[in-house]
Amino acid sequence: MAHLPTLRTDRLVAGFYYYDAWADDARLTLTIARTAALDHGAVVANYTEVEDLLRDPTGKVTGARVRSSVPVTGSDDATLEVRASVVVNATGVWADDVRALDEGAHPHSLRPAKGIHITVPRSKLPADIAAVIPVPKDRRSIFVVPWSDGEDVYVGTTDTAWEGPLDDPACLPEDVDYLIGAVNGAVDTPISRADVTGIWAGLRPLLAPGGGHHVSERTADLSRRHRVRSSQAGLVTVTGGKLTTYRRMAEDTVDEALKHLPAAARSGAQRCRTARLALRGARGSAELLAPGVARRHGLDEDCFAALVRRHGNETPAVLELAAGRPELLEPLVPGVPQLRVEAIWAVRQEMAVTLDDVLSRRTRATLRRAGAAIEVADKVGELLCGEWGRSSGDVATEARAFAEELSSSLRRAGVGPDTSRAGGADRAAEM
Repeated sequence: MAHLPTLRTDRLVAGFYYYDAWADDARLTLTIARTAALDHGAVVANYTEVEDLLRDPTGKVTGARVRSSVPVTGSDDATLEVRASVVVNATGVWADDVRALDEGAHPHSLRPAKGIHITVPRSKLPADIAAVIPVPKDRRSIFVVPWSDGEDVYVGTTDTAWEGPLDDPACLPEDVDYLIGAVNGAVDTPISRADVTGIWAGLRPLLAPGGGHHVSERTADLSRRHRVRSSQAGLVTVTGGKLTTYRRMAEDTVDEALKHLPAAARSGAQRCRTARLALRGARGSAELLAPGVARRHGLDEDCFAALVRRHGNETPAVLELAAGRPELLEPLVPGVPQLRVEAIWAVRQEMAVTLDDVLSRRTRATLRRAGAAIEVADKVGELLCGEWGRSSGDVATEARAFAEELSSSLRRAGVGPDTSRAGGADRAAEM
C-alpha cells in the first residue's frame, strides 16, 4: 500500500515483492547499434529498406539490395548493394517478408501480436515501483510502471492478434479501455481516457504454432522463445524472442552465421562474444554519480543522474554541446525531463533525421506528453533545422505534418479531454 496507495484493499488477498531490471527499450536498442558501429567496426544505415536479395551463380545469398526511404543528399540513386559472406535476417515482424524474397513464397511462420501502452500522470495513479496487476477473467496481467524520471506512469500491455499493416499497429479505443478497466478493477481512484497523456503500440513477432496461422489461439498463450534457422541458400533468420533475451538471441544467431563462413575464415573465427562485451557508455558511468560531479557540470543531482542513466559515460560529451548556450539545458518538451541539448546530440550522434526520431524514439516525449510535444514541434524544428542543413520552411512543414499525424493517432485511440466517454472506464472495469 505504501508503493501503490490507491490499491483496493477489499480485493487485496496477497502481494509479492521482487526485484528486476530497469531498461529504456529505445535507448537500449540505439546503444546496441552505436556500440556496434563505434566500437566494433559495423556500418549502420538508418531508414533503409530491403528490396531484394543478391545471389552468386550457385544461388547462395550473398547480400541485399536496399533503398533509402529518405532523400539522399547529392545523389539521384537511393539504392545500394550490400554484399556479405553471410546475410542475417533479424527484421522482427517483417522477417517472413524477407524470407519470401529468399524462398519464393511467404512462410507464415509468425503471428504478430499487438501490444499497447498508455501514459497517465502519477498524480492520477500513484506508484513508486512497478506493479503487476492480474486482469480478472482474462488469465493475464498488466504492469503499472513509473517512468524512472518525471511524474508519469505507464500502463500495459494488451496482447491481441494483429492482421493489419505491420507499419501501423493501430492503438484503438477498445485497447485503451481494456487497460483502463484493468487498472480500475484494482484501484479505488479510477482513471479515465481524459487522464491519458500518451499512447503507443507495437507488434511482437511471435512464433506461430506449427509454422503457420492458427487464428483461434490466443496470442497471450504463444511462446516468447526464439528460433534460428538457415535456408538452403544460406540466409540465417532469427525469429520470435523478446528484448530481455536479446543477447542469447544474438549468441545463437552469430554461432549459426559462423557455420556459413568460408572454411578459411571459419577456422580462425571465435564463437559469439556478447557475454563479455560492454555496451557503449557503460564503463565509468557509476563514477559520474559520485557526490559533487553534477555540481561541476552546473546541474542538480537528479537532472544529472537522469542524464547518466540515458547516456552513461558520454554524459559529459552531451553537456559539452551546451557550453556557452545555457538555453540548451532547458527541457525540450514541458513536463518531460530530456533537455534541448539532447536533441542536438540525437542529430549529431544518434542518426536522428526527423522530428519523429527526436520526439518519439530518442526522447520518448510523444509517448509521455503527446499534447506538449505537438505544441512545441515547431520550436524543436527551429532548433534542429541548422543541424540538418535544411531550410526552416521545410522543417516547419514537417513539424505541421508531425503534429497532425500525432493528433490523428490520439483521436483514433479516443483519448484526451474531448474524447473521453462518461462512465466508459467504469463499464470496462465491470467486464
